[in-house]
Amino acid sequence: MPENNMDKPKIVTCTAPVNIAVIKYWGKRNEELILPINSSLSVTLHQDQLKTTTTVATSRSFQEDRIWLNGKEEDITHPRLQSCLREIRRLARKRRNDGDPSLDSTGLSHKVHICSVNNFPTAAGLASSAAGFACLVYTLARVFGVEGELSGIARQGSGSACRSMYGGFVQWIMGEKEDGKDSLAQQVEPQTHWPELRILVVVASAERKPVGSTSGMQTSVRTSCLLKHRAQSVVPERMVEMIDAVRRKDFPAFAELTMKDSNQFHATCLDTYPPIFYLSRVSHQVISLVHRYNKHYGETRVAYTFDAGPNAVIFTLEQHVPEFVQAVQHFFPPDTNGEDFIKGLPVSHAALSEELKRGIGLEPMAKGINYIISTKAGPGPCVVEDPTQHLLLSDGLPKKTM
Repeated sequence: MPENNMDKPKIVTCTAPVNIAVIKYWGKRNEELILPINSSLSVTLHQDQLKTTTTVATSRSFQEDRIWLNGKEEDITHPRLQSCLREIRRLARKRRNDGDPSLDSTGLSHKVHICSVNNFPTAAGLASSAAGFACLVYTLARVFGVEGELSGIARQGSGSACRSMYGGFVQWIMGEKEDGKDSLAQQVEPQTHWPELRILVVVASAERKPVGSTSGMQTSVRTSCLLKHRAQSVVPERMVEMIDAVRRKDFPAFAELTMKDSNQFHATCLDTYPPIFYLSRVSHQVISLVHRYNKHYGETRVAYTFDAGPNAVIFTLEQHVPEFVQAVQHFFPPDTNGEDFIKGLPVSHAALSEELKRGIGLEPMAKGINYIISTKAGPGPCVVEDPTQHLLLSDGLPKKTM
């Protein structure tokens, strides 16, 4: 075999989705293994609108492991990155030692170059670490020929990343074992299960949040009595009710549980000492808008949830999207025209009745919202077959266009 062929890197590119928890994960019982104090449930968002793309290259000629995130080289020695790399390499070695003939063992000792980009703001409360680590683990597994259960490895990168290993509606079962072997994600229903469900990511801010999730959780676990009560007495029952609501496609039940759980999560942040404030004035106004909109119609048509940041994620059914988006535009008059304000799935125009405007009765808040991403439930991680989409060149360095 010619020398230059031996040095040619093996390159794989994959994409992975963002997920939005409707029953929240907040607090770990084991920091190192990332084991949660309660189970959680999420909806995987469609990758046509929100995704992480990761390319992994491995070659005999690489001198060291390296990683680039959104165009900037980062520290590969980060403990959570190392956990994922170590675990995938361990499983690959185990497969080789077990005598799997399909495994190319020559690449196991090679260094890796990793390049990853998000098509959404990284630290704006849009679960970027979940998509990022899910994508990393899925791509590494493809490169090293590792198959089977991967959510437990993704969890060691970022807790909620385990839920991004599947499409549709996904639960992260907290597990009971000390080694975390039973703390895994599981698909409840596929993305095709509830085709009418629509999701609107309402971006109030694309700036970094003041308190990161990891440090926020640690403080909450130490100081919040409400968090303990939530984990032990509230979430177990809510998980059962939420899975039932999803399976029955019962939107009012799904919506009410989603809003109550979001509110309780932020109440535990407030109960943390010193308190953590993730919601902004705009967030509070979105909450008021949703409740007044639902009250006007005498039924629950729209639900909100907020993660550790000010951006709202709105759940509704397809037929209500045009009018609710119009209501958001009316009560949060944007800087931009309609095309720039609404990204993602197309939203048809709807007129707001004067009666609805009066019924909601809020003071408009100009420029409160930057834009809305219109999306729906989507699939889990995917391999990108087109080699022109690789983020790394054949020399293992990022493409200059990034």
